[in-house]
Amino acid sequence: MSYTITVRELKTRQDNGDAIFLLDVREPHEYSMAKIEGSVLIPLGELPNSLDKLDKNSEIVAYCHKGMRSADAVGFLVQQGFPNVKNLIGGIESWSIEIDNSVPRY
Repeated sequence: MSYTITVRELKTRQDNGDAIFLLDVREPHEYSMAKIEGSVLIPLGELPNSLDKLDKNSEIVAYCHKGMRSADAVGFLVQQGFPNVKNLIGGIESWSIEIDNSVPRY
């Protein structure tokens, strides 16, 4: 099973109306600067104490700035028994470049 998704794949899935939970694992100051519409902020450091906010039956796509923290989040969630989680390759940086240039880059 692949634990990654590209920004183009995510956009296509969103456009098709697929139910995807977008998990932003960056810090609040980063989220206030730029975010993908519809995402939920749970900073990586708070994730272990926030598992009750996530549905194990949902498809979860985690993202951060460039994909490193969200890769850690995906690994952690898989260990916690979440079967359907993916890391957004390139993070919000790639989203801004390839999908929505109105999302500020930083």
